[in-house]
Amino acid sequence: MLEHGGRLRRAAVEYGIPLADWLDLSTGVNPNGWPVPPIPAETWARLPEDDDGLSEAACAYYGARHALAVAGSQAAIQALPLLYRQLHGPCRVGVAAPGYAEHAQAWGTAGHEVVNIPVGAGLPAIATLDRGQARSYDVLVLIHPNNPTGQTYAPTTLLAWHERLAARGGWRGQPPRSHSFAAPRGGAQPALGRPGGWRGQPPRSHSFAAPRGGTQPALGRPGGWRGQPPRSHSFAAPRGGAQPALGRPGGWLVIDEAFMDATPASSLAAHAHLPGLIVLRSLGKFFGLAGARVGFVLAEAALLERLRDLLGPWAVCGPARHIASLALRDTPWQDAARPKLIAAAARLADVLAHHGLPPSGGSALFQRVETARAGEIHAALARHGILTRLFEHPASLRFGLPGTASEWTRLDAALAKISP
Repeated sequence: MLEHGGRLRRAAVEYGIPLADWLDLSTGVNPNGWPVPPIPAETWARLPEDDDGLSEAACAYYGARHALAVAGSQAAIQALPLLYRQLHGPCRVGVAAPGYAEHAQAWGTAGHEVVNIPVGAGLPAIATLDRGQARSYDVLVLIHPNNPTGQTYAPTTLLAWHERLAARGGWRGQPPRSHSFAAPRGGAQPALGRPGGWRGQPPRSHSFAAPRGGTQPALGRPGGWRGQPPRSHSFAAPRGGAQPALGRPGGWLVIDEAFMDATPASSLAAHAHLPGLIVLRSLGKFFGLAGARVGFVLAEAALLERLRDLLGPWAVCGPARHIASLALRDTPWQDAARPKLIAAAARLADVLAHHGLPPSGGSALFQRVETARAGEIHAALARHGILTRLFEHPASLRFGLPGTASEWTRLDAALAKISP
């Protein structure tokens, strides 16, 4: 698994500082999140229901026509590459880099060709998309605002890139009959006939669960299909049996807007019904509800139906759905939170610059400092019980927002001790 922020327990053990004594600035989550009320007991006892009003609340909040609730945007990040392969086969994907690394890993693991597109200050390569390079990709994945650089894009530019991608037509070769995202590149199905596992070596290219050491995970006692697996095993078939119409095949523009909530005017959510435009949103950052694991996919209805069937029923638990619905409808809290976060981000940028660490970018929820001393500063702050997010390529730190006056004072004092 990839490294992420929020590994507070590991830091507590590594630095010998009790968990309660840490200031966690590693995640970019709103430190003053939406106040969660008591949760009705029946939400724990009942199975989640899709017609509970959550989708309608999400559509109203995001200004979108269609919304699918998922277990955090991470669920969609992992599922979309499988869905694309099921529909169109393997493809060429351009992914913003540096960026949230789960995107590139998910597309690569699903068997697609991943091309990193440099973004950020001094890395203008993504601007070449304005000269038609979007046509060289089947899928373009952008984080908007970018995590961790903070780079944003004009909505008109994004819509122009989407138009070029959507203009791509036709299958690459024959569409796969079985829609199996796990079919090896050679085309042959793995033989599962005799009890006890694979006949021969399992195909290396399609295993998304292989551990780092390279050995295959244990599959327990002998079992499995005898003979060929049935062709009808597609897990994305809708309940009615017929596939929903997705229009002619075209490219996708996937936009991860996890950090967009403080600046909603820059969002493409209102355009997400367009074929091939997919917007990912999350309640974890702005609302401070990272533990609830609630996100949304905004896209055309037919694609969401395919994705829904791929993910299966009850993707989001009942209590989380209840909380999300209330938070999305709390307009007064949202309106008050946005200017506070923007002001806090500006304050954080000033604090960092005052101590010789001017940010190279950021958003309303974090600031990024690119410096060759990133590892040294990260460790020094950790010894003061302050956890930041360390990136190695390029060497940089991401600072989330302190939430209280004492936390601001603590960060300022720690930075003063380690400043050159």
